[in-house]
Amino acid sequence: MSTPTRSSNRPVRGQGQWALGYREPLNPNERMKKDSDGLDVRQRILDIYAHTGFDGIDPGDLRGRMRWMGLYTQRAQGIPGGKTAVLEAEELEDSYFMMRARIDGGQLTSEALRVLGGISTEFGRDVADVTDRQNVQYHWIRIEDVPEIWRRLESVGLSTMEACGDVPRVMLNCPLAGVLADEVIDASEVLAQTVEKYLGDPQFSNLPRKWKTSMSGCVDHCTEPEIDDVSFVGVVDEAGEAGYDLWVGGGLSTNPMFAKRIGVFVRPDQVSDVWAACTSIFRDYGYRRSRNHARIKFLMADWGPEKFRQVLQDEYLHAELPDGPAPDPAKHDQRDHVGVSKQKDGNNALGFALRTGRISGTLLTRIADLAEEYGTQGGRIRTTTQQKLVILDVPDARVEELVDALAEHDLLVRPSAFRRGTMACTGLEFCKLAIVETKAHAQELYAELERRLPEFDEPIGINVNGCPNSCARFQTADIGFKGMIVRNAEGESVEGFQVHLGGHLGVEASFGRKFRGHKITKDETADYCERVLRGYLDRREPGERFAQYVARADEEWLV
Repeated sequence: MSTPTRSSNRPVRGQGQWALGYREPLNPNERMKKDSDGLDVRQRILDIYAHTGFDGIDPGDLRGRMRWMGLYTQRAQGIPGGKTAVLEAEELEDSYFMMRARIDGGQLTSEALRVLGGISTEFGRDVADVTDRQNVQYHWIRIEDVPEIWRRLESVGLSTMEACGDVPRVMLNCPLAGVLADEVIDASEVLAQTVEKYLGDPQFSNLPRKWKTSMSGCVDHCTEPEIDDVSFVGVVDEAGEAGYDLWVGGGLSTNPMFAKRIGVFVRPDQVSDVWAACTSIFRDYGYRRSRNHARIKFLMADWGPEKFRQVLQDEYLHAELPDGPAPDPAKHDQRDHVGVSKQKDGNNALGFALRTGRISGTLLTRIADLAEEYGTQGGRIRTTTQQKLVILDVPDARVEELVDALAEHDLLVRPSAFRRGTMACTGLEFCKLAIVETKAHAQELYAELERRLPEFDEPIGINVNGCPNSCARFQTADIGFKGMIVRNAEGESVEGFQVHLGGHLGVEASFGRKFRGHKITKDETADYCERVLRGYLDRREPGERFAQYVARADEEWLV
């Protein structure tokens, strides 16, 4: 039987991969990007929209390209979560914006933090969020004020460029990079080189979806490389040379997957080129047909690390990379750098917990003042990937004084396990995708658990998420809450959560367990957490962490 031949030379439709010849837009987002590069919206904001106001913004820019400049329309106030999937975008949105200031590596000077605080106070109703991607996020921003905000950010080396959109997002690094003596390698320079070279580069301004990067030599793996799109993880090879292990394809949301080791050793002078090659693979081979299938984790699931390495070397680097070792496991269970850490120069880094990342611009300004007053290098501050802040360079003699000064503002260097371990996304208050309120509820939850379980003595991660998109990483938390509408005992539709238990990263990483039909209302979260945590305290084995307990626990102990 003869092999059938194709009657047309048109490319196979497939998944819409550019490298296979399919360049036509496949969905509204791809059409929007083809019509105009997202980076071009900056000039229209400066020349047109800042003068015409909200009503003069082109819809394609408003709900699409604005993201390339770190801007999303925020949720109109008073719209309940049950309406999220029912209303059209223009019905959900307010005439104000969420704005994300990009802070690559989480590195800030006191001057920069003071500018960030001032923007919140003057333009954002004194509200700010420190995110779990090391950014600072504003709300209530008017389009008329954006040019002045950009001017102020740029005066201290910051920007909002590509803080959102189908682009290389902010690049993560350990907040204590270059500071701690036991780090594998300081990734600050290679990260800065990559940002300098490629931020705003049109060759990477139209990727299939978001592209999350981390580069770090932290012994605690604090940037959580297991769930990033591309990560450079510090290792030492057999010859004693420090470099990076390459991981690709991590991501959460509705189809969570862990990153895969590609198995190569990347020298520091190769990092930017290897990053650009990986990003190019995603651009050219990433799936563009369905937006829900466009993250690189889906390509990696189909290809596997062996094929990815082959394409990386043969088609993009045109060179072989040597095999490399796996990194050592994370040194500590907690990756947030909260507490007092000794720096290699003899000074100290003080990491402290906010209130689930929510803070005021006034208080950011006060932190800048404290960093300047107590730090020996003019005030260095870092953001973390767990919604925390760190002040560097504090002499031994002034540590306790600064601990007390921070505590006066409810900024805790030695917080309870619940305060330390609770994170929350933006939630229903401002996010158009959210189904439930998160920030205030998470704060109420940890305060209630502090009251009910004052002697709880183990690290515990409680992540509160307003929708399935996992901005607060509910699948990797000890206790993860995914927001949804549920029915209460009276049969009424109310805010509630699906529960995920025992998620963790590191050795034998695992996503949290969930149980068929198990949902709780928002009013039940404190009772539920108390019941499950008391069961853990009663039944745990010596040295057993909560996630280990959950893995062996009977279902009746957990629901």
